[in-house]
Amino acid sequence: MGKPIIKANRQKSQKPKEWPVVVYVWMIGLGFAGYLTGEFVFAAKPHPYHWLLLVIGILFGILIGWLWYRWRGDIKI
Repeated sequence: MGKPIIKANRQKSQKPKEWPVVVYVWMIGLGFAGYLTGEFVFAAKPHPYHWLLLVIGILFGILIGWLWYRWRGDIKI
């Protein structure tokens, strides 16, 4: 028998990559902190600011989570 023939265009099975757990933890933590900060700071005024601070907290959580993942790795569960 000869060598097995390997096709050049064969694709490896690729699972869709998900975000690391540490990114989700930072997103939830900073989003919650931003929401509570908006509630306490703007409690007496009519405000949609707590929702804005929630979104800003989530965006910072994504940034800090990815930086943490690059430097320290993921959370081991």
